[in-house]
Amino acid sequence: QVQLVESGGGLVQPGGSLRLSCAASGFTASYYAMRWYRQAPGLERELVARITSTGGSTNYADSVKGRFTISRDNAKNTVYLQMNSLKPEDTAVYYCYAARTVAVWGQGTQVTVSS
Repeated sequence: QVQLVESGGGLVQPGGSLRLSCAASGFTASYYAMRWYRQAPGLERELVARITSTGGSTNYADSVKGRFTISRDNAKNTVYLQMNSLKPEDTAVYYCYAARTVAVWGQGTQVTVSS
C-alpha cells in the first residue's frame, strides 16, 4: 500500500523546536521530490518546504526561511522537517507530499505553538 505517515507533531512553547518525520511505504521515495505543506484553521493549505529527490536542492516559504530545514534519508525512505524558533503562527496541521505522477499525501500531524 502506497502511503506517507507523518509523526513528531505536538504542543511546544514559542521559541521551541520540533522535528517532523514522514515515512514512505509502498514506493521508493528516493525517486521523487518531496514537500511539506501546512494548513491552519480557516486558511488554505500552503507549501512550507520542498526537497529534490537527491536532497541536493531545497526551497522554503518566506515565512519559515532560516527557521525550518527540510532533509531526507533515502536509505530510510524518510523525509524530515526540523522546525526551530517556532511561533504561534506556525500552528497548523503539517502534511507530507510525494510529487509522484499519482500524488501521495500523508494524514497530517498537528503542531501547536502556544504558551
